[in-house]
Amino acid sequence: MAKTKTSFFCNACGSELAKWAGQCPDCKAWNTVEEFRQAAVAGVPRVSGYAGTTNQQVTELSAVSDQKVARIKTGIKELDRVLGGGIVPGSVVLIGGDPGIGKSTLLLQVLAGLMGQLKCLYVSGEESLQQINMRAKRLGLEVGTLSCLTETSVEQILNVAGKEKPGLVVVDSIQTLHSELVQSAPGSVSQVRETAAGLVRYAKQMDCAMVLVGHVTKDGSLAGPRILEHMVDAVLYFQSDEGSRYRVIRAFKNRFGAVNELGVFAMTGLGLKEVNNPSAIFLSGHSEAAPGSVITVIREGTRPMLLELQALVDESHLANPRRVSIGLDQSRLSMLLAVLHRHGGISLGDQDVFANVVGGMRITETGSDLPLLLAILSSFRDRVLPEKTVVFGEVGLSGEVRPVYNGEERLKEAAGLGFGRAIIPLANKPRRDIEGMRVSAVSNLEEAITAAF
Repeated sequence: MAKTKTSFFCNACGSELAKWAGQCPDCKAWNTVEEFRQAAVAGVPRVSGYAGTTNQQVTELSAVSDQKVARIKTGIKELDRVLGGGIVPGSVVLIGGDPGIGKSTLLLQVLAGLMGQLKCLYVSGEESLQQINMRAKRLGLEVGTLSCLTETSVEQILNVAGKEKPGLVVVDSIQTLHSELVQSAPGSVSQVRETAAGLVRYAKQMDCAMVLVGHVTKDGSLAGPRILEHMVDAVLYFQSDEGSRYRVIRAFKNRFGAVNELGVFAMTGLGLKEVNNPSAIFLSGHSEAAPGSVITVIREGTRPMLLELQALVDESHLANPRRVSIGLDQSRLSMLLAVLHRHGGISLGDQDVFANVVGGMRITETGSDLPLLLAILSSFRDRVLPEKTVVFGEVGLSGEVRPVYNGEERLKEAAGLGFGRAIIPLANKPRRDIEGMRVSAVSNLEEAITAAF
């Protein structure tokens, strides 16, 4: 009979403890330590090259074959971009997102595109076969030969996969699965950890690509133990602004490609459609120049993208004026307002300031500092920036305008969309003139304000 090993794990950070404690010593969270019982199973086959293989020997990296692995092309370019060029055989991808955002729809479209090229298995622990068939017909997908399984026992799933030997397995979702070796409810920390470990082990041993769908909590993070994200090879998040038809899929972890890569989709009656030119989509509502509106160029992964920043400055009747930002870091907004006062000579201490990124996008890079300040100043003075102008640059606490990476590529993207003027950091000034683009290179905030107005 298999022996049972008892461990304790924190469901907030995934740390392993020798015994139960009321507070996790690593993340300092209270009442997050749970007991985890795992039965050691003997006789599990191992394959060469995997970390769990027995009788492994020390090998020099120079002796390892550097043959390029052929990726599985999903047929959806935006998804392939986020994955780094496609799904790597033997890899495990975790996709999370809000309910109803389109995770199951996208994966069903992927499986439909791979019909006839790769043997696939779709495992659903949430929907019946009738529901899956109804969705496929509603989307107009030809998936008549797709192998489907409705099961929540991970042992049964691995048994069926061992017989079918698919090249790609989709599991929807990891929180609905349970293992017979763990005495707890599906979705608990111990169950998610054990079922995910079994699926990852199978994917590595059989060189089978695995896609797991994960639920998210009310704050948008993946439900379950944090260690789940450490176990998989890639973590993708599906995001969308409330009420918007556009969906953004972003890579937060990818062992086979760049992180922070971005894919943009539009939800239609026939499923998710790719948006090959996101800049044109996000600027589609920008008809003419208006006070408080500035166009900037950000870079998401390997792609430059044009977005519109809007700011509204209005007289405040409160003791503490409001500072509200949507899609931007609110703490950075307060810092930039202090820089504007100190080095621009403009005080907004009696004004409410609202900032927004049009289209539901979220900007995390510092290249949005200068356009945000100019948008705030444009609204405050009720003056419009010159038409067809793009702005980017980081603003330091001493008022200097710092360069951003890939500045010339951003300028070329803006020029390709018809923009004829740019206000950029001095260090980002291109060595050669860009056709149709007049560049104003500035070194500090005062020069930027002069160039803009």
